[in-house]
Amino acid sequence: MGLPPGPRGPAVLTTLRFARRPVEMLRTWHARYGDLFTVKLTGFGIGVYVADPEAIRELFTGDQSDLRAGEANSFLEPVLGPHSVLVLDGPEHLRQRKLLLPPFQGSRVGAFREVTREVAEREVAGWRAGEELVLRERMRSLTFEVICRAVFGVTRPERVERLRQRLGAVIDSSPIFVLAAARKDLGPLSPGRRFAQRLRAADALLYEEIEERRREPDLEERTDVLSLLLRARDEDRHAMSNAELRDELFTMLGAGHETTATGLAFAFDLLLRNPPVLERLREEIAAGEDDSYLDAVVKETLRLRPVIDAAERTLTVPRTVAGWELPAGVKVYPGIALVHLREELYPQPHEFRPERFIDEGAESYAWLPFGGGIRRCIGAALAQAEMAEVLRIAVPAVQLGLLRERPDPVVLRGVTLAPKHGVRVMVQRATVPARSTVAAAV
Repeated sequence: MGLPPGPRGPAVLTTLRFARRPVEMLRTWHARYGDLFTVKLTGFGIGVYVADPEAIRELFTGDQSDLRAGEANSFLEPVLGPHSVLVLDGPEHLRQRKLLLPPFQGSRVGAFREVTREVAEREVAGWRAGEELVLRERMRSLTFEVICRAVFGVTRPERVERLRQRLGAVIDSSPIFVLAAARKDLGPLSPGRRFAQRLRAADALLYEEIEERRREPDLEERTDVLSLLLRARDEDRHAMSNAELRDELFTMLGAGHETTATGLAFAFDLLLRNPPVLERLREEIAAGEDDSYLDAVVKETLRLRPVIDAAERTLTVPRTVAGWELPAGVKVYPGIALVHLREELYPQPHEFRPERFIDEGAESYAWLPFGGGIRRCIGAALAQAEMAEVLRIAVPAVQLGLLRERPDPVVLRGVTLAPKHGVRVMVQRATVPARSTVAAAV
């Protein structure tokens, strides 16, 4: 029983190379070693990347008893908490997932779209001609407010700002603190002590919001996710505890705020570098008859610029993957970014061509920005809806010019892929967004 070949040398050097140019390194290793290759990463151990779509299908749809996604994500527990759906496995994971699913399905998506439009209108209405913007930062601000309103049920500006300050302080500083060594408390001035203080302050505010919501007289009528989760019951009629609610709220913030903002920054960058695509999108939005092209732009963005390079599973027993007998204890990484660049699945895979999702669609387990199987991201539909609504508002209202001739290098930010410089632009033309609630209020 052995491991597939992979890059040699010290793990720390491999990790540094991967962090600086993750997609380029994955492509290099894939070309050199094939559809399975072994990578040693500091803080994460030994992992095997899998770029074979059929092998990934088997991992996502086959017997899951020997695969532990929660165990693979355990490095996130210090921030997300032990009850997060991302770090649980087995019956505990299924219970939590069932409790979380209803607020993210069906008619809830329509209400989420409306909240997103209102927040996007206010954001874009504040952009002025001649102003320089870092789009990833503006999108982070936008998606945070969407989370506050749609998930936390918080709308008052002063409360949104309190959440932004306390929760943002944790999210912004947490990537390095998923490593145990960085969390050590070495005294009042140590990074570990400061992070612990930020986390306690954020937790205190979240518990305050949970308790305040429990006392609201209109709890039964409210439609925000927190209120729905407070009313949710499992098969034994048990409600979620405050600790469970805290962990899931932090998970939704971490998984649904930063990632969607990054996806939107990538979308703007790709559109601005492909004027015919941008012009067609403007025309389709103006026509207002069909969202198929808008949705295709979102899907093509997430194909060409996925925010997560791979899913994660830990083997608890030996398992055969694409002909390799892998030993227990090894992490298996279904390679999202690599599958999305396979020529036989996506001709001219490095070109930004949204029409491919109108003409051909995507084969099963060939489009994986949200993972797959029983661990597929619960918020996938909401994330795509949020991206679509922001583009629907912003694209007709503003004309942007890129400040960098070449695309931002894709780098690793924590555990996600992101544009290194955040996509810097200048606002060349700006009008009040159509149907603007801001204009109506004035």
